[in-house]
Amino acid sequence: MIAQSRPFGQRYAFVVVAVIFFCLLIAAGLRSAPSVMMVPLEESFGWHRDVTSWAASVGILLYGLTGPFAAALMERIGMRRTLLGALLVMSGSTALSLFMTEPWHLFLTWGVFSGIGSGAVASVLGATIVNRWFKTNRGLMMGLMSASSATGMLVFLPLIASLAQSGGWKPVAIAVAVATAALIPFVLLLVPERPASIGQVRYGADADDVPPVSPASQGNFLAHTLNTLRRAAGTRVFWYLFATFFVCGFTTNGLVGTHLIAFCGDMGIGEVQAAGLLSMMGIFDLIGTTLSGWLTDRFDPRKLLGVYYAVRGLSLIYLPYSGFSATSLVIFAVLYGLDWIATVPPTLRLANEAFGDRSGPIVFGWIVAGHQVGAAAAAAFGGTMRELQGNYELAFLIAGMTGIAAACISLLINTDRPAFEPQAA
Repeated sequence: MIAQSRPFGQRYAFVVVAVIFFCLLIAAGLRSAPSVMMVPLEESFGWHRDVTSWAASVGILLYGLTGPFAAALMERIGMRRTLLGALLVMSGSTALSLFMTEPWHLFLTWGVFSGIGSGAVASVLGATIVNRWFKTNRGLMMGLMSASSATGMLVFLPLIASLAQSGGWKPVAIAVAVATAALIPFVLLLVPERPASIGQVRYGADADDVPPVSPASQGNFLAHTLNTLRRAAGTRVFWYLFATFFVCGFTTNGLVGTHLIAFCGDMGIGEVQAAGLLSMMGIFDLIGTTLSGWLTDRFDPRKLLGVYYAVRGLSLIYLPYSGFSATSLVIFAVLYGLDWIATVPPTLRLANEAFGDRSGPIVFGWIVAGHQVGAAAAAAFGGTMRELQGNYELAFLIAGMTGIAAACISLLINTDRPAFEPQAA
């Protein structure tokens, strides 16, 4: 393959990061859209919140389970092809939802297809880009790209909440479909497959740098992905990371991301105002997650995780007793927002330390799958608890206690010795 010249030298890596940042941002907007569609769908079709919650949970679950396979597929057929295919699936599935009339249509479009598509445009994509394009500053770059999910809420939620309030759920689907399709030409024009494709090496690397080659680049990528899981599952560090990221998903995307707007509605707060609260959390998460990446390059990631999960757990326990006044909600938004996705950079660093740069992204993909299993469980759990009890109070208290448990588990992680040596291709 002939290397195509690009400007900025090694710094072209930041151009790639910028495009991927927006891809992750739009994917986060897609995943957050069901939270503002619950009430409009109930008004349009009479579908109860447990129905829409289960559809959202299917999307969240597949979003996570797709990750490790997408990471291996990026090595096998190329990152660009995988990303472009995912964007097409995301845009197409949300556009098709405009014609839905039955609950199973919701499950298929916003659950199955959007879950698979957005699953390839998730943390595993960020991990792949960081490993391919950066030799140094990895924690900071992963923190920045992880923060894009919060920025997705910041940009999308007030807009789509306003669209939902004024025009129902269809304008929300149209906005997401158009925004996703608009990214395709930017990926085609600005994102090379690897630094070598433009005659460069990784940022911060010497001219003779040889980046690690994943065994998934040859052979059966499905078999390799499952085999990596089998080998990683035989280590204690994998299950500690999996458990803590399960709690991360349970306490963020699954419960707060899916049900906070509905919870605020039960307390007499309108959709646009509640979406504004999530946007405020997004602002502080952009700060907190980027700072977390900087801290991850300098401090023990286990201790960072312990602090993050403890603060998150206490914030969730505080919310049901806050009185939902303007002041108390601002306090919650600041505390919770600062560490919404701050757990990602330390978790990726621990995964790379334990499993190496060659297998680390795929193992991280399986850890992210744990995140989304937790998120799917919380999305369904929150809706079910709301239908059974008439409120969300106990659901948020239970989630807070899982955060405290995750803080304790984080301190048990030990990556002093590699968990396993990656197999040769």
